[in-house]
Amino acid sequence: MEINVGGKRGQWQHALQCFAEIAEKHAELDAIIYSAAISASGKSKTCQQALGLFERMRLERVERNTITYNAAIGACEKGGQWQQALELLERMP
Repeated sequence: MEINVGGKRGQWQHALQCFAEIAEKHAELDAIIYSAAISASGKSKTCQQALGLFERMRLERVERNTITYNAAIGACEKGGQWQQALELLERMP
């Protein structure tokens, strides 16, 4: 998956661009795609972008799983938002 590979190589901007292209084509976005995009957002050390994607999942009724929560928590940690990370950890199923 190109989103995940881009995020792992430190090319988080490219990974998020891939996510946007998939969403623009109205493809079905699942937890795997969202998790990869949230993880890539974390590479930018911008917790808010990751949390925006996390919230979008709820709005689009995409089930958030352990991997998704871990990606969002990691993004908050990298962005220095430890309180947000703790809140997510408490809400984790």
